[in-house]
Amino acid sequence: MRFQVKQIDFFERPVKLRLPFRFGIVTLTEAPQAFVRARIRLDNGKEAEGGAAELLAPKWFDKDPALTNEQNFEQLRASLRLARDAYLAGGSNTAFGHSIEIYGPQIAIAATRGLNSLVACYGPALIDRALLDALCRALGVSFYAAIQKNLPAISAPGWQADLMAFDMDEFLAGLKPRSAIAARHTVGLVDPLTAAEKKLDDGLPETLEEVVERYRHRWFKLKVSGDLRADLDRLTAIAKVLDARIGDPYRATLDGNEQFSDAEEAIRLWKLIREEPDLRRLASSVVFIEQPIKRSRALAGDISALAEDKPVIIDESDDSLEAFPRARRLGYSGVSSKTCKGIYKSILNAARCRLWNMEEGRDRYFMSGEDLTIQSGLALQQDLALVSLLGLSHVERNGHHYVNGMAGLPEAEQDRFLQSHRDLYERSHGAVRPRIPGGMLEIKSLDTPGYASRVLPDWNSMRKAQE
Repeated sequence: MRFQVKQIDFFERPVKLRLPFRFGIVTLTEAPQAFVRARIRLDNGKEAEGGAAELLAPKWFDKDPALTNEQNFEQLRASLRLARDAYLAGGSNTAFGHSIEIYGPQIAIAATRGLNSLVACYGPALIDRALLDALCRALGVSFYAAIQKNLPAISAPGWQADLMAFDMDEFLAGLKPRSAIAARHTVGLVDPLTAAEKKLDDGLPETLEEVVERYRHRWFKLKVSGDLRADLDRLTAIAKVLDARIGDPYRATLDGNEQFSDAEEAIRLWKLIREEPDLRRLASSVVFIEQPIKRSRALAGDISALAEDKPVIIDESDDSLEAFPRARRLGYSGVSSKTCKGIYKSILNAARCRLWNMEEGRDRYFMSGEDLTIQSGLALQQDLALVSLLGLSHVERNGHHYVNGMAGLPEAEQDRFLQSHRDLYERSHGAVRPRIPGGMLEIKSLDTPGYASRVLPDWNSMRKAQE
């Protein structure tokens, strides 16, 4: 299934948060959402259009405190422009072939412009999804069927020796999407927990108490700051809410967002958590720890002393196709899937988990589904379809909480998404937003021609990005 890339357009929409979202070194209150529209021509002459979307998130791809948010946005725009030029210059190729052909040059050229690998891969990550969407629409197949049949022609890159003998086609054919997936609720560093901290009056859940009451979540992602005393106090306050309001078992993950300088600091926090009587239940609920160590040092030393007690995964350090194998040698056992880092990277890493677990005869290696304040519509649906097909049972979701659903979109566009995906969305409090009954996201409707969406956004309502 080879095709040429005929046109790539960029658009943006402003996104304003209803609640400030504090993670790592940033408190996010607003950011643009980037959209990609791509047109392809199959070798038989048929043409089709596809789309993708992702937030231009500041202080995640590049956390240099000297950079302003606007400078972070421009870094990601530069990555998109660089990738677009490379895709348009290519000839006829498969979907994966287009992606892997520009992979090395994209990172190398971006580096000459002061852009790190995580930033460099942002542009291809969006364009790859738009191209795959167009391919699925041209062929009248769903994302699930396209991957199961390996229509993108995914294979181990020539330099990825650990996957060369792996039967990729057999692996992909055996993937089975879920019809529902648990939403793992994010508790940010400044999120209100109880009614005494409540500030809004928009009728939507604001405090952790209200979130548990409304959505009945049983999975939670808890942000920590690297300040041991503050983290212990914050987790104790969170545990007080969860323990009092959830009778049945709940599960949690801890996200360090690179706030620890080394493994020893992270070990000290985990030891304090285990020793604190008020955190006994919460500590027993933790299933893994996410990227506690700064990326500059995360892959520089062994973390087995921490990982022997709780699995540790990489997130921000996953900046290349080589990152997960390197992390494995240092004691990490998992890696995050984020569509902003690339769908093919997620699929190749999932294949590694299958291969490595077979080699070791135990289920040690795993993928997790993490969020980047993903917005309702294309971004949400494409990410959910990916993690569903990879077999994940839960995925971090926070875009619906920090942002007022589709309130900023034209009414007609909101209605199209609602009518096309009634299991996933509902209309409440004046806008279309995700449904999360019993803490679950129903996603049967994502099994549709195209990449997980029966409809495309209203391009005419967006601002076309400057060239």
